[in-house]
Amino acid sequence: MPIHERLFKRTDYVIIHKKIDKFAYNQIFMAKLRCIIVDDIEIDRLTVLAYVKKFPFFEVVGVFASGIEALSALETEKIDVLFLDIDMPGLSGIALRKKALDVPVCVFITSHSEYALDSYELDALDYLVKPLHFERFSHTVKRVEDFMEMRSKASLFESSIGGDTVFIKEGHSETKVKLPEILYLEALKNYTLVVTGEKKHRVLLNIGTLLKDPNFQAFVRVHRGFAVQKHFITKITAQEVFLPGNVAIPVGRNFKENLRNLQ
Repeated sequence: MPIHERLFKRTDYVIIHKKIDKFAYNQIFMAKLRCIIVDDIEIDRLTVLAYVKKFPFFEVVGVFASGIEALSALETEKIDVLFLDIDMPGLSGIALRKKALDVPVCVFITSHSEYALDSYELDALDYLVKPLHFERFSHTVKRVEDFMEMRSKASLFESSIGGDTVFIKEGHSETKVKLPEILYLEALKNYTLVVTGEKKHRVLLNIGTLLKDPNFQAFVRVHRGFAVQKHFITKITAQEVFLPGNVAIPVGRNFKENLRNLQ
């Protein structure tokens, strides 16, 4: 077979593509990404909708003029991606995201750049400032696509032994890590570093998703980029928590409440 031809197999048929690219591959193998669009300004809703429809792997579940209207869809539908305005009457995009942290991807689209920090503390994948341009939106879609592809391939826990040990997949190998030995978790773009006293392990899951796993109930989120294991905290100040070895972890202003019961 010529080198420019590649063979892709599915369970029901075989497809031969010439010079097939990543986009074409995803159309064949990647499940639809179910999304909702929420914006109180009609022209902005229609603009986002028109842009989203240019990418066939998106399935638009609903388009809403308010966060309150969108809640019904979030309660009854499986949603993969949120496209949210922030400054909306009744229920802001920030407040809506807080109610839907289980949705893997959130993209904020707003006229107010000052909300950027708050949005990233809620695991937003991207933050777009209006007026929206298709080239910039396309860049965001590429990030969404890459993140969901990695997420679908990632398998953190192959097995659990005795309730306190997990296997972490790193490339083609697996490393056994005892949960009580993990000092903290650090967010790094779409990855999370699982840090012990001996080594840092990179996991293809964001920190918010990881903390929802029952194995990590002993961790407390202290910053948008950090979560620490409670029993390792040796000292708490207004700006930092300290772990053994005088390791200092920053405390975010939106996460200080999480530490009140530990002091």
